[in-house]
Amino acid sequence: MGFFVRHKNALDKQNLPEHIAIIMDGNGRWAKKRGLMRSAGHTMGAKNLEKIVKYLGDTNVKYLTVYAFSTENWKRPKEEVDALMKLLEKYLRDYDNLLGGEDVRLKVIGRKEGLSKTLIDLIDEVEEKSKNRKKLTINIALNYGGRQEITDAVKIIANKVKQGEIDVCDINEDTINDYIYTASVPDPDLIIRPSGELRLSNFLLWQCAYSEFWFSEILWPDFTPDKLEKALLDFQKRNRRFGGV
Repeated sequence: MGFFVRHKNALDKQNLPEHIAIIMDGNGRWAKKRGLMRSAGHTMGAKNLEKIVKYLGDTNVKYLTVYAFSTENWKRPKEEVDALMKLLEKYLRDYDNLLGGEDVRLKVIGRKEGLSKTLIDLIDEVEEKSKNRKKLTINIALNYGGRQEITDAVKIIANKVKQGEIDVCDINEDTINDYIYTASVPDPDLIIRPSGELRLSNFLLWQCAYSEFWFSEILWPDFTPDKLEKALLDFQKRNRRFGGV
């Protein structure tokens, strides 16, 4: 009987989502519970991302998109924002050791306006260095907002219509897919949000049309690979009909 239960609940690593997206939420609350500064929570959250990336590196998941900093996060205290940006710089400088490896590609999605030149240069450097890597692509959503992403895509398309490069009658979903930040990346199969919040918070609004959602009370620094495996097990039980019968 014990063997049957383990087999029944075993994760099928050949039947995993191609693209997982995670809202890395709860770092500040994790730190507050321990009497620490919020920046300490972000540091632990970043270390946890290392564990998740390492776990996914041993699977056939092709894309991981993580919500690192939203366009709304600029409203947070300057001290916290500065600490977050320094943490991002650290991870970009030592990307291969912390999040990379020879088979991991990194892309940053979002608006570059407002980011420091140092950070923009590091982003460009890491994206160029890793652009031919195939096993796992990590999209870091930085200064990102789903509504802003759609707005930016619409502006590009409108300008191309104005220039005569696109006919209005030819605009369809594929056209918009070509100009969003995640162009060429399949939509997320599974979107995970730890921390107990039950909303998307302006994350991947265009891409989430048929994503499966998985919510958890666990704060992000404690959302270890075994917790991710629970989400994947639940995902494998779902019947994805995409509007069909």
